[in-house]
Amino acid sequence: MAQLLSDAQIQENLQQLSGWTQTGNKIQQTFKFKDFVTAIDFVNRLVEPAEAAGHHPDLEISYNKVIVSMTSHDAGGLTERDFEMAKKISQLA
Repeated sequence: MAQLLSDAQIQENLQQLSGWTQTGNKIQQTFKFKDFVTAIDFVNRLVEPAEAAGHHPDLEISYNKVIVSMTSHDAGGLTERDFEMAKKISQLA
C-alpha cells in the first residue's frame, strides 16, 4: 500500500500542478471543453493511462465540464500515485 503524504508534501506537490486543488483527502480539477463530445473524448483518453497505472480517477461529467478527483482509496488519502496520475491527466487535457 502507498504511503500517505504529509500536509507539507501535499502542498509541495500541488505547487507543481496547475489548476489542481485539494478538497479534503482528494485533489481535483475541473476541465472545460467546447462541447459534450470533446469532454467525452477527454474522458476516453484517460482510460489507458489509468488502467496502466492501476489508479483510477473519480469523474463527474456535465455537458462540457469534467471534474476529475484523485485519492488513494486503499491508503485513505493522498499519495504520490495521485499526483503522478494528475500530471498525466493534465497532459491529456
